[in-house]
Amino acid sequence: MEASKTNAAQTLENNLTNLVKRNSELESQMAKLIQICQQVEECDELVEIIRQRKQVIAVKIKESKVMKLRKLAQQIANCRQCLERSSALITQAEHSLKENDHARFLQTARNVAERVAMATASSQVLIPDVNLNEAFDTFALDFSREKKILEGLDYLTAPNPPSIREELCTASHDTITVHWTSEDEFSVTSYELQYTIYTGQANFISLYNSVDSWMIVPNIKQNHYTVHGLQSGTRYVFFVKAINQAGSRNSEPARLKTNSQPFKLDPKTAHKKLRLSNDCLTMEKDESSLKKSHTPERFSGTGSYGAAGNVFIDSGCHYWEVLLGASTWYAVGVAYKSAPKNEWSGKNSSSWVFSRCNNNFMVRHNGKEMLVEASPQLRRLGVLLDYDNNGLSFYDAMNSQHLHTFDISFLLPVAPTFMIWNKSVMILSGLPVPDFVDCPEQQEGMCRQQESPYVSGMKGCQ
Repeated sequence: MEASKTNAAQTLENNLTNLVKRNSELESQMAKLIQICQQVEECDELVEIIRQRKQVIAVKIKESKVMKLRKLAQQIANCRQCLERSSALITQAEHSLKENDHARFLQTARNVAERVAMATASSQVLIPDVNLNEAFDTFALDFSREKKILEGLDYLTAPNPPSIREELCTASHDTITVHWTSEDEFSVTSYELQYTIYTGQANFISLYNSVDSWMIVPNIKQNHYTVHGLQSGTRYVFFVKAINQAGSRNSEPARLKTNSQPFKLDPKTAHKKLRLSNDCLTMEKDESSLKKSHTPERFSGTGSYGAAGNVFIDSGCHYWEVLLGASTWYAVGVAYKSAPKNEWSGKNSSSWVFSRCNNNFMVRHNGKEMLVEASPQLRRLGVLLDYDNNGLSFYDAMNSQHLHTFDISFLLPVAPTFMIWNKSVMILSGLPVPDFVDCPEQQEGMCRQQESPYVSGMKGCQ
């Protein structure tokens, strides 16, 4: 009966979820339909603006026509007056030419000459005041720009979703460069990159809706972008949005991960009988090593020939490797800052290590040891610190073989720690997590070995 009620409740919840999702889709479609209607209204508004401008321009043309006709009539009247005055002078001149009396002829000719001289000097009698340039050459309409704009009007749609090319994306310990492609590259005005830390949620829609946790990079003009200031060894979810005037569409999500935190050996922590290389990546047992000043951070106990990395890690998933060379006696792991420096790592509750003592391989924590099967030819030890998922794993990196995983409820930041009793080892840090040991997905189904009490027969390594 209870099972039936539970199933009915689950079915009802699923139906409600589907209804909410369907309602959201309908609302989205309605919004798009409203947008199309708004675009039609905008076209009508544009036509109305053109009609109104036509009326305004027509009125201006009519007013200009009246003004020009008035000026033209005035010019014609002036020319007519000039012609009439000129005709009068010509008539007087003709009468003078017919005069037979010499004295009267000279007098009449003198009068005509004086009138012509006066008219020429004043430029108002013989020369008409005609100026058409100012009235008829200053008014013109240029529609070339408007014609090009109107011819360029088109029905624009939102661009197709871009595609993130994960095979082209690159990462360092604090940056990720995202590459993408778009089928509508020429219609895209800009891109927007959104990203957030991946929290393991399988439903990307619900993750996307939690907008408060998303970082947004707007107005990207290229099809790639480098994000800086990221957490090392951390997986992020990325979306790319293609945008134009019609709208925008998102890419499918891509999960990309920064590389592990790089580090070196910290000289301040190295035992006085260890010699570090100049690049602080190699440590070697050296009984003749120069004396070092004592500091609280330095490994100092008899036989505690150790050194720590120069970082403390409190988040993310980090992977490094140790090149073991010919060393047959070493311990590699992590420790809290408070771990004692005068005893072997793993002998206390603040450190966890994988160790080799001649032909025996073991893991050690809080004074408890457990034998581990490993190849005597183990030359490259992989260490995976998955701080966020409370795991510390060890691998035979050459053979892609899992050796052991500690389940640890981390309380404090931890530092990589290393001990050797013969030969030398070399550190390779800041590495990407290899394919055979990705985290956390591939480790979720991994069978983790449990610690056991101290194993007898191991006292030869004490």
